[in-house]
Amino acid sequence: MSGFCVSAARLAMPDAGLISYGEMEDVGRHICEAVSPGFPFIGDADDGYGNAMNAKRTTRGYARLGFAGILMEDQVAPKACGHTRNRRVIPRNEAVARVKAACDERDEGPAGDIVIFARSDARSAESLDEALWRAAAFADVGADALFIDALRSREEMEAFCKVAPNVPKMANMLEGGGSTPICTPRELEDMGFKVVAYPLSLLATSARAMERTLREIRNDGYPDESSMPTFEELKRIVGFPEYYVDEARYDTTHKAHVPNIPPPMNR
Repeated sequence: MSGFCVSAARLAMPDAGLISYGEMEDVGRHICEAVSPGFPFIGDADDGYGNAMNAKRTTRGYARLGFAGILMEDQVAPKACGHTRNRRVIPRNEAVARVKAACDERDEGPAGDIVIFARSDARSAESLDEALWRAAAFADVGADALFIDALRSREEMEAFCKVAPNVPKMANMLEGGGSTPICTPRELEDMGFKVVAYPLSLLATSARAMERTLREIRNDGYPDESSMPTFEELKRIVGFPEYYVDEARYDTTHKAHVPNIPPPMNR
C-alpha cells in the first residue's frame, strides 16, 4: 500500500503529507479484507504520523489490520514523495527513536508480529554517508529490513547493501523517471537486495488507460472495447461467481439461479 497511490486515488492530491493516519488505516483495512488470508501486504506508514509515540500507535494499528509489514521513514512533517524536491529529515536521535518505538510495539504490543521496514530519505536531504549511518542505526535498534530512498547510482546501491549485512534491504524501482537506476531483479539480487518495490506501476497504467478511454468517448462517442474486459469477465474479476454461490445457500424461495460463470483466478 503506497502512500503516493493512496493520496492520488483517494484524495486526488499529491503525496505531500496531506493524507492522514486514519485515511491510510481505512484503505489498509479494505486491502487486508480483500486479499487472500496470509497474503503478505506491506503498508506505507509515511513518517509514522507524528513522534515516536505516534509511530508506536501506527505500528499497532497496521498490525491489527493484518499487514505483514510496515514501512516508516525519517522525513520532517509534512513529508512527501522521496523523489521530489526539498526533502528534509528529522534529527538522528529522533529518527532512531521513531524506529525503536515501532520495533518495541512489534515485540511488546498486543497486535501480533509485523515486519518493520525502516526507511531513510537522508540521501536526498543530506548525503549518502548520512543515509548509510541512519540505516545502520536503524538496524541496531531492531529494524527487520532497511530502505534508503532515491539512491542515485548502482555504486550507491551496492554501498547500501554492505551496511548491516545480515538485515535485508529493499530497492525501489520508481517507474518513469525516478532518481534510482532501474535494474532487473537478478541485478538487484546480485547487489544484495532481498525485496523490490514497483510502487507506481498499477496507478500509472490505470491513469493512462482512463485518460485514453475518456478521450475515445469524447472523440468517438464510445470506448474501444478491445482494450476492455467483457462484462462477464468483469463480473468474474470482482467476485460475482462466489457471491452467487453463497447467495444460493440462503435463498428461502429455492429459486436462486447460480449462473455457470468460470471461477476467478486466485486473488
